[in-house]
Amino acid sequence: MSAGHHHEHHEGESLAEAAQRAFERAGEQWTPMRAQIFAALSGSSKPASAYDLAEAVSKVTGRRVAANSVYRILDVFVAANLARRVESANAYIANTHPDCEHDCIFLVCDSCGEASHVDDDGLTGAVRQAAEKAGFTRLRPVIEVRGSCASCSEGDVA
Repeated sequence: MSAGHHHEHHEGESLAEAAQRAFERAGEQWTPMRAQIFAALSGSSKPASAYDLAEAVSKVTGRRVAANSVYRILDVFVAANLARRVESANAYIANTHPDCEHDCIFLVCDSCGEASHVDDDGLTGAVRQAAEKAGFTRLRPVIEVRGSCASCSEGDVA
């Protein structure tokens, strides 16, 4: 459900390569630790917290990774469009199209915790216009819809 633009979604190795290219274009270094954090994030089926990612990378590397370090890396990932923060869950998801700058509308399932997103430039554009009219600059609209995903809703049908 996209209005106004098209982008290529990546997964697996293609996603890691696209993320590295976008990160380096943003003037950042793709270090082994950043690559490991991104691999853990992109491999997660649900939004992941810094603590989830620190634990996952610690298991893979065999050495303790501090959540504080992961938070710093996630902040850089968000700034470079490699990750999105799901505000209501205080967690992150990998951006499967890091070459495309746009606003996301997150759909967060209250039952299973999964999060997906839809693109609707009409809706986010209207939010941006309203905010600009109110004098806001440097906008980052955050729109999250909480409910039940299709899989969890199947069991609710009577």
